[in-house]
Amino acid sequence: MGTNYYRIPKSKEMTERYQKLHDRVARLDWINPSLIECNFSDIEDPKDSWSKLNPWDEFTYDMKIHLGKRSSGWKFLWNWNSNKFYKTKEELFKFIRDGRVVNEYGELMDTEEFIKMGLEWGQEEGWDIESYHKENPERNVWGDRRHEEYIDGLRVSTSTDFC
Repeated sequence: MGTNYYRIPKSKEMTERYQKLHDRVARLDWINPSLIECNFSDIEDPKDSWSKLNPWDEFTYDMKIHLGKRSSGWKFLWNWNSNKFYKTKEELFKFIRDGRVVNEYGELMDTEEFIKMGLEWGQEEGWDIESYHKENPERNVWGDRRHEEYIDGLRVSTSTDFC
């Protein structure tokens, strides 16, 4: 079992998002049958030009970004998010510092403490996939070298799907 960590916006960004949501909702044509039928989804989705978002989907879009996971016995595993928000360790740390960090239980964590924890967690005796397989050849564990890599000295998952 482990703990997942997320980057969420600071209060200023949340206020800006709220104002945009408020303005979008205020301009909606509440009686337009075609808008009602499509759940008021008339905002182009930045991920998919064929899809549309409704004002609430736009408000919550990329609000909670998975940063990584801490697991007992393992080195911290960073989520690179397919290079969407950062590509280097320096960009990652700037991205974290530009927001707030919360764990999967909704507990806010100081960003500098989170960065320190992520850098130090399991570094002395923690496993990565390769070291685990070397020390435990008889045990079958999910994953092999293709499922993680090291970027700027950070253990990074090659997947964005974390449990």
